[in-house]
Amino acid sequence: MGDSDDELLSRVAAGDPAAARALVARKLPRLLSLAGRMLSDPSEAEDVAQEAFVRIWKQAPKWRPGAARFDTWLHRVALNLCYDRLRRRREVATANPPEQADEGPGPDRGLQALDAGRRVAEALGRLPDRQREAIVLCHYQELGNIEAADVMGVSVEALESLLGRGRRSLRAALMDLKEDA
Repeated sequence: MGDSDDELLSRVAAGDPAAARALVARKLPRLLSLAGRMLSDPSEAEDVAQEAFVRIWKQAPKWRPGAARFDTWLHRVALNLCYDRLRRRREVATANPPEQADEGPGPDRGLQALDAGRRVAEALGRLPDRQREAIVLCHYQELGNIEAADVMGVSVEALESLLGRGRRSLRAALMDLKEDA
């Protein structure tokens, strides 16, 4: 037990089972203590310690004495393993995805709406002025027929006639939009 960590690691790298046992005996209690306090679960603490030792065995042949303190590296490895487990605890995995479908519009819906809005504006712009005025007052400004007729200086019947012709023209110009919907 008098060997330094660097000496034990070089012996572990050479395949010395006594060095491996000595390293486990020296480091296991501290790893279990650290992981146990971080995870509050002795079983998970043992798993973390085991994984840390697997990493030691893999790292031993590459270890360069003096490049870093072994204890510092080992504690960082153990802490990272603990944080990985803590993150997984927060990520609640479900066996089946939720059955609920996304009720929001599809990703292409906004582009279609922009295109439809542009097409409606163009068709509205091609209407005769009085039909366009009637449609805009009643549908976009939300005026009632009586108010819109007063604004335009026409009778309610004349307004309704203008609205009817304007709607028919718009419907004919935008027929393909209705089929796409």
